[in-house]
Amino acid sequence: MAGTHHSATGADARVHDLVGVGFGPSNLGLAIALRERRADGRSRIGGVFLERQERFGWHRGMLLDDATMQISFLKDLVTPRNPASDFTFLAYLRQVGRLHDFINHKTLFPLRTEFHDYLSWCAERVGEQVRYGREVVALRPVRTGGRITRVDVVSRDADGRETVERARNVVLAPGLRPSLPEGVRVSERIWHSEYLLHRLAVLPEAPTRGFVVVGAGQSAAEVVDHLHRRFPDVPVHAVFSRYGYSPSDDTPFANRIFDPEAVDAFYDSPPEFKDELMGYHRNTNYSVVDPDLITDLYRRVYAERANGTHRLRMHNMTRVVDLAETDAGVDVTVEHRPTGKQSVLRADHVVHATGYRPVDVRPLLGELAGHCVFDDRGRPVLQRDYRVVTDDEVTCGLYLQGGTEHTHGISSSLLSNVAVRAAEILDSVEARHEAPVPSA
Repeated sequence: MAGTHHSATGADARVHDLVGVGFGPSNLGLAIALRERRADGRSRIGGVFLERQERFGWHRGMLLDDATMQISFLKDLVTPRNPASDFTFLAYLRQVGRLHDFINHKTLFPLRTEFHDYLSWCAERVGEQVRYGREVVALRPVRTGGRITRVDVVSRDADGRETVERARNVVLAPGLRPSLPEGVRVSERIWHSEYLLHRLAVLPEAPTRGFVVVGAGQSAAEVVDHLHRRFPDVPVHAVFSRYGYSPSDDTPFANRIFDPEAVDAFYDSPPEFKDELMGYHRNTNYSVVDPDLITDLYRRVYAERANGTHRLRMHNMTRVVDLAETDAGVDVTVEHRPTGKQSVLRADHVVHATGYRPVDVRPLLGELAGHCVFDDRGRPVLQRDYRVVTDDEVTCGLYLQGGTEHTHGISSSLLSNVAVRAAEILDSVEARHEAPVPSA
């Protein structure tokens, strides 16, 4: 069926009001909101979600045992939208018999493993809306009277079989992709932190030369911490261009940049001020580390210097200039930037904790991309309700969750506004559902 565009027929009963592409936390929050609105009779909108993974999973490779979330449990998938929901993190804790234990813990920040369990608990409860093992490979416009009124969402299973879901609205939540420095390729010895635990689980042999960790943010510091504790007989080298790890700004006034109201302020700001605002508050999220973890790592470095072991080694103001894989491991050539002096670190494995990048949705949009508006940097232009701006030929809805920092601010790729954003998108879908389709 490749290359064919369906014409609209009278069988509109088979058309979904909404098809979600991807099923991470953003579209999971949307699925919950959809279910709750239908359950209380506020909406008749229905939908289905397509996910390429065989089951729900969110950064499984970084589910370190004692790592905590960097966000309050109150910013779960529903509480900011509906505190009375039975999908809250507190409802989950009560279900699993840990509510009072958590209260006694006196913290706002759950373990990352238990928050992942919460997300999985939510995903299981809305499982009837999700079709796992379906990778979306194309979006094909469907025309009625010369206008694009529907979209055929083409997905493929592991055996290559294609399925088409026709939709009035499509919500793209493609997530983020691991980012590596230019020229670096993943191998058996060179990884991205996204796959840390998966790679460590299948090590062919115990490391003897140690690890090099590249990066200066929270993930990098967590990887350094984990490897240093897990492998007590080998060195761990932390390589970063900064003078030291920078602390994250978790103070109350700065944290308001993640509030729903901040999205309105950001969206309405001129482009030059958007860039300034992102610069002012990058230290709330980007390339920064929890202060307690910084303190703990420094304590260990100091203790090792005092004891003459020096196993945890910080290479600040330093960058990697070459990676050479050998039979024994990886030779990492690093350059001390103030002096230009180069040296070689010999390691078993190199872990790049070098962040993530938004997925470019244009290849997936296919022919539809020609009807969408992009800015001079190739980024989609969005309306306040997260609908992609299109020409007048398109009357169906194309919505985007994630990759919208340039229009909606710093919280776009984070959990902070998942609940509120889900409500805003559904409000838009419902309003447009009631509106008549313009005639050709």
